[in-house]
Amino acid sequence: MNLGKYRNLIFYVVTIAVFSGLMYYFIVEGQSLEVGENIIVKTSTGSTWENFVESFKANLHHPLALLLAQIVTIILVARLFGWFCMKIKQPTVIGEMIAGIVLGPSLLGMYFPEFSTFLFPKESLGNLQFLSQIGLILFMYIVGMELDLSVLRKKAHDAVVISHASIIIPFALGIGLSYFIYKEFAPDGIQFTSFALFIAIAMSITAFPVLARIVQERNLQKTKLGTVVITCAAADDITAWCILAAVIAIVKAGSFASSIYVIIMAIGYVFLMIKIIRPFLKRIGDLQAGKNTINKPMVAIFFLTLILSSYVTEVIGIHALFGAFMAGAIMPENAKFRTMFIDKVEDVALVLLLPLFFVFTGLRTQIGLLNDGHLWMIAGFIILTAVIGKFVGSALAAKFLGINWKESLTIGALMNTRGLMELIVLNIGYDLGVLSPEIFAMMVIMALFTTFMTGPALDFINYIFKSKKDEDEPQDDNDPKYRVLLSFDNPESGSTLLKLAHDFTNKMNGNKSITAMNIAPVDEMHAYEIDEYENEQFKNVIETSHDLQLEVTTLFKASTDIENELTHITNKGNYDLLLIMLGKSMYEGSLLGRLLGFTTKIINPEKLLNTVKGKGNIFNNSPFDDFTLQILDKTNIPVGVLVEKDFKSAERVFVPIFNLSDFYLLEYAKRLINNNNSQVIILDAGGQIRSNVEVKELIRSIEQVAPNHITLYNEKKIEKEFLDSQDLMLISSKSWKSLIDTKSLWLSDIPSTLIISNP
Repeated sequence: MNLGKYRNLIFYVVTIAVFSGLMYYFIVEGQSLEVGENIIVKTSTGSTWENFVESFKANLHHPLALLLAQIVTIILVARLFGWFCMKIKQPTVIGEMIAGIVLGPSLLGMYFPEFSTFLFPKESLGNLQFLSQIGLILFMYIVGMELDLSVLRKKAHDAVVISHASIIIPFALGIGLSYFIYKEFAPDGIQFTSFALFIAIAMSITAFPVLARIVQERNLQKTKLGTVVITCAAADDITAWCILAAVIAIVKAGSFASSIYVIIMAIGYVFLMIKIIRPFLKRIGDLQAGKNTINKPMVAIFFLTLILSSYVTEVIGIHALFGAFMAGAIMPENAKFRTMFIDKVEDVALVLLLPLFFVFTGLRTQIGLLNDGHLWMIAGFIILTAVIGKFVGSALAAKFLGINWKESLTIGALMNTRGLMELIVLNIGYDLGVLSPEIFAMMVIMALFTTFMTGPALDFINYIFKSKKDEDEPQDDNDPKYRVLLSFDNPESGSTLLKLAHDFTNKMNGNKSITAMNIAPVDEMHAYEIDEYENEQFKNVIETSHDLQLEVTTLFKASTDIENELTHITNKGNYDLLLIMLGKSMYEGSLLGRLLGFTTKIINPEKLLNTVKGKGNIFNNSPFDDFTLQILDKTNIPVGVLVEKDFKSAERVFVPIFNLSDFYLLEYAKRLINNNNSQVIILDAGGQIRSNVEVKELIRSIEQVAPNHITLYNEKKIEKEFLDSQDLMLISSKSWKSLIDTKSLWLSDIPSTLIISNP
């Protein structure tokens, strides 16, 4: 008997047995030590099941269990409402703000009071508040880092007038509004100055992060208008937060005279951060130049700077969020370094912690308090004052500087965006007791309305000022040019698709048009790095176009909904062919993917909605990933999906024809022959070519123009050596699905494959 074979098993059994016996011995002996001790034995009066139920209920109400349940609920609801707003072309922050109100007393508490009391009991709100404050501190740190101070210094003279006008005008109107509503809505014991200052600052704030993303989505970042409005918003942000710090100091002290010491300390703090801490952090940041990672000691230094800065401003009396904002603003200006650091913070701050703040705000917002027409009139008056002050004030200031009406109104609409920044100001006012529950609810509604109106206002402005030239110049459907659009998500795939587009159009000279498009996820970019990001994405495409001596039009866009943006551009343009890469599944190569046989993300609200409507199946058994499937479903032009296997050029092309519906592939084979001198082998896999006169004539016509460039095969069995010798396979989407479904042996040996789908 070979004991070596069972050595590990014997060791395992002996170890478990010996030490289990040792534990048993100590427990038995230990029980003898209880003699003479005052031991209290727990006795249960009910049945075992009743004891279990009571214990389970106690666990449900445990503070940690409750907090985790709250976090799960909040994230799911916030993501759902955020997704919905994204689909209707609204910032996701709108959906998250609405989610907060839905989970608060205005909806959940009103219609499901027992569930609301169970999920959000009053004693649990303290934990939620502190955790949400941590999220806000991290968020404000990111906001500070996203400010491009170098651009601000260069462009400040162009934007400072608009920026400060967009603050002083709504600020003055806010104080005027306070004069009319102070008696009715100010909390008891609050001075008019404190109340008026908070209303005024709430009217003056602009949501820089939301505005920056809207500018990116609308492709304005390269225009003079985009630069001006980003600079205005950045200057507005810095100015507004400095004013807010002063306002907090005045409110806490009771008067300006009493707050003078706090303001002096705040000025000293800002001087210290700019003149001492910032150069120190810059030297540390320079050590990271050229590196692709940030080591943990360096991360610790920057997080300590953030926490200490927040702590100092909280102790001084101007709120921890100002310290977080300041810590972000003095970070090293190296774009790559800031991006790496933001990536470390952003997911936890924005996905996990920030939704807690929205819901905490929603729990404070009691829209039910506005229970008569008079209160809703006041709310409407507040919204009107906010829009006039910010929208009209910014637009008039821009017009005064000589900017045309369209751009002036666009600046006004963008600067009127308040978003999350407004909620932060309102919560600070509520915590300080300056804002009553009624006025707090009205101001939250105002924040929602002014943020929601930004998109429609911009669309309306574009509609009003749409030139007749734009209206009278539709795409010419009779344009003889063959137009190819290629869409890529990384530089390497862009270069590969361009080579393929070149093979289809090489000899067409002036009768072709090739557009290379990159649509970037807007949530993954920051205002300061967008130009660098675009250059990096198109670098390989530009180099390849020079190598091929090919003229290429580049198109870059940022979007929150890449699939719909891509299909919209494709369908709107007069393109003849769209080329994309086959996307990778999140389950590709995993045990789950192999067992379930689907290649898509399970939690996809749109897919779930289509499943409910009966338009789809939540488990995608398609041969394409979910992204590619949406493109194929929604585009109305031919789409070529490339499965890339080190593609260089389509010199040897293999076209399997399985049935009559595949014959359109011959047109693409003909293009490759005419423009790239490709050697094409047609496989009559279904045995239908010989009996079809039309197809035989088409093959004969190709042979006449390019003899010895097309060959008809009738072999049923294709050898691995043959597939290895080919550069590209052209196949229909229907036949590709058949290969996947039958787990064809071809799949392991096929060359780069272009799956062409006809609409």
